[in-house]
Amino acid sequence: MENDVATLLARHSEALTLFTERVHAVHTDQWDDPTPCTEWSVRDLVNHLTAEQLWVPDLVSDGASIAEVGDAYDGDVLGSRPKTAWDEAARAARKAFAAEGALERTVRLSYGETPAVAYCAQMITDAVVHSWDLSRAIGASERLPDELVAFALEEVTPYAAELSKSGLFAPPIEPPPGDSHQSRLLAMLGRRG
Repeated sequence: MENDVATLLARHSEALTLFTERVHAVHTDQWDDPTPCTEWSVRDLVNHLTAEQLWVPDLVSDGASIAEVGDAYDGDVLGSRPKTAWDEAARAARKAFAAEGALERTVRLSYGETPAVAYCAQMITDAVVHSWDLSRAIGASERLPDELVAFALEEVTPYAAELSKSGLFAPPIEPPPGDSHQSRLLAMLGRRG
């Protein structure tokens, strides 16, 4: 278990670092540009991931439930300094998951009690996939690190078919011929790599 926790924390840190690199590559005139997430601009996408990170200390460190946190992170959490807002939220999430015993806890999510390790794995996958979205939106390299792609693919495969039913993901599409792990992951989540 100790090695699994170390690996999970390593992947979490790598995923946040990847998204951080993409956030810091956003040019001033790109915040309103569209993303592969059809309803979201670049700013909306970064705002979404930032809000997700803000939840982590409340849920993991404080043991709060979704209902107890309420609408604290609804709306714009980026303010006038979006890159700084992201950095601070990512740092707090990283610290919360890395705290002694944090991944042994149970968190109370919207769909019920969930092991913190599963919550962390979901957060990694979300950061990896949205790193690709942000890369495509701003014209950065779309190549994702192999270890993160393999992790996200293993994480999402068991429930990928259910994700589009949530309305948060596009329906899966057929991966291109000779597909890579990355193109398979993206296709599973309704994206064309």
